[in-house]
Amino acid sequence: MRKFGKFISNHYMLVVIIGLLLLIPSVFGYFNTRINYDILGYLPKNLDSTKGEKILDKTYSDASMALIVVNGMESKDIVTMKDKMKKVNGVEDVLWLDDALDISIPKEMLPDYVKKQMYNGNSTLMVVKLKESSASETTQHSIDGLRDVMGKQCYLSGMSAILKDTKDLADKEAPFYIILAVVFSLVVLILSMESTLVPIIFLVCIGIGILYNMGTNIFLGEISYITKALAAVLQLGVTMDYSIFLMHRYDEKIKEYEDKRDAMAEAISATMLSISGSSLTTIAGFLALCTMDLTLGKDIGIVMAKGVIIGVICAVTVLPAFILAFDKPIHRSTHKTIIPNFAKVSRIVTKHYKAFIAVFVIAFIPAVFGERNASVYYNLDESLPKSMASIVGLNKLKDNFNMMTTHFVLIDKTVDNYKVNDMTKQIEKLSGVESVLSYEKFIGPLIPDEFIPDKVKDIFKQGNYNLLLVNSSYKSAQTSENEQIDKITKIVKSYDQGAMVTGEGPLTKDLITIADSDFKKVSVTSILVIFIIIMFVFKSVSIPIILVGAIELAIEINMGIPYYTGSIIPFISSIVIGTIQLGATVDYAILLTSRFNEELNNGSNKKDAIRIALEESAKSITTSGLTFFAATAGVAMISDMALIRSLCLLIARGALISMAVIIFILPSLLYVFEGVIAKTSLHWRKNKNLGVKVNKGIIA
Repeated sequence: MRKFGKFISNHYMLVVIIGLLLLIPSVFGYFNTRINYDILGYLPKNLDSTKGEKILDKTYSDASMALIVVNGMESKDIVTMKDKMKKVNGVEDVLWLDDALDISIPKEMLPDYVKKQMYNGNSTLMVVKLKESSASETTQHSIDGLRDVMGKQCYLSGMSAILKDTKDLADKEAPFYIILAVVFSLVVLILSMESTLVPIIFLVCIGIGILYNMGTNIFLGEISYITKALAAVLQLGVTMDYSIFLMHRYDEKIKEYEDKRDAMAEAISATMLSISGSSLTTIAGFLALCTMDLTLGKDIGIVMAKGVIIGVICAVTVLPAFILAFDKPIHRSTHKTIIPNFAKVSRIVTKHYKAFIAVFVIAFIPAVFGERNASVYYNLDESLPKSMASIVGLNKLKDNFNMMTTHFVLIDKTVDNYKVNDMTKQIEKLSGVESVLSYEKFIGPLIPDEFIPDKVKDIFKQGNYNLLLVNSSYKSAQTSENEQIDKITKIVKSYDQGAMVTGEGPLTKDLITIADSDFKKVSVTSILVIFIIIMFVFKSVSIPIILVGAIELAIEINMGIPYYTGSIIPFISSIVIGTIQLGATVDYAILLTSRFNEELNNGSNKKDAIRIALEESAKSITTSGLTFFAATAGVAMISDMALIRSLCLLIARGALISMAVIIFILPSLLYVFEGVIAKTSLHWRKNKNLGVKVNKGIIA
């Protein structure tokens, strides 16, 4: 470690130059990493819903469809607009009434089943078939092209349009997330650190690490828009600790060495040892997300674990080099800080430790109850502004045609027509089913098959499959819709065991089932892995129990608050927030516990040891916690995307709760259970007599 530290210190200008040069490929990688905006695309590929979606995409080219509600437009004008839409790049076909019937026939004379499906008062419905999947770049450009052709009285919706609007909003807001995170963090750091220049150096070096991380994502092929939006902010908050630890060590060592390079070499060596355990637990916490069946967890987990590793490397290479390069101006730009002396706080904690233990025990009950009963949502459209064009279109579908979702039913083409008719009739009787479109239903019973245009046949019959479209008045993720999907699945499988039901509703239903399983899996895995790492770091059985218990209280309180405030949170938050908060908080817990152990081995009794440990650690914990809070709270304040806003609000609040738990409750737990820790830990007290002070014949 010392040799490495000496190399960095003796060649700090070379490190600065290499660090800056590496930004070139990082920027290239950042701009050439594909972004995935489709959360449902992360579902496992072995489900009927995802298999069906693949068949729709490959066989029917129906995996990407858009629906257009047209208000108050003449039939001839609709036909003209339709012809223009067909010429838009990426559009395979546009389907309307004129594909099956003569538009010169007054709509009043049309069969009831046609009028119900195609008209409602002054409104009519068009279907756009797109050549590529909803999330492809070609489809996204197609949505723009369609909107250019559409008149003001036209409303476009469907998953393709929603993903397009999500992309535009995310791309528009993402730069502001980083700007606000940097500005707010800078304010906190300047107010809490003694040098005005150090916070700027911190953020520059962390920014370099973020660019390295985002640039290397090119090797993953693609990342989700959620990962892109949050990774920079999370990496800033999670890795800030390492920068603070290094600076504090350097300030200590500079008093002991005449040469600043020798001081930095020792600081690097000491920092690498002190952050090895905490960074390892943070990395393990993020990697626990990779156990999710929903591969979005793997996406976030790998990017964030990689970000922590890069953050650690930058903290012991790039940051020391920059500090040495700007050493003189750093020490000239000192000022008083607003972070108070924690002597009074440490005395309160040690004096009233029983009260804080009681809070620890009692708080678990309402916290766990709240967390278990908090409401979550699974719909992508729930996270978007109601004024967004695709959401307006979605509401028009609901209001004018009572259509919220469309289920795609794929059955074997060998199933007899009379069975398909029976199946259709059974599905139509289900609650919430507005209509069922099938080949026979669309053309009517009196039109001979040979008179039907091939393009109409192709809507329903392709390859080895026959397609039914079931329009539902229920919204995806609702209990009523999920029950409806179960009933539809039961009906179609009674006629064809290999039948598949897919579309937004079934995919979302599977998402709900998987998310519930993933939450339990990630929680158990992250706790178990971090427990084991802490156990090896401290060579203790009891310390992991105490630390994880305190951290879990902070997480449960944070996740339980939405229940008591009546807030609805995105499903992904219940899975990832615990891991993020666990990874960030464990650093504070390890720092405090390590210092407590150090003071015990310096000869202090346990009361003095915990008081000194808290007094000396609280400043670093507070600075780091407030910085994490500031970085994420800023994003929560400005984001129009409810999903991003909710996640950042939970992270910001979690930072404050974790900070409070580590400062007030963890010291009380360590103090009370120090005797147990000593008996269940190897080398906790190097000298068994340490920590025992005899005063007037009484053992304290």
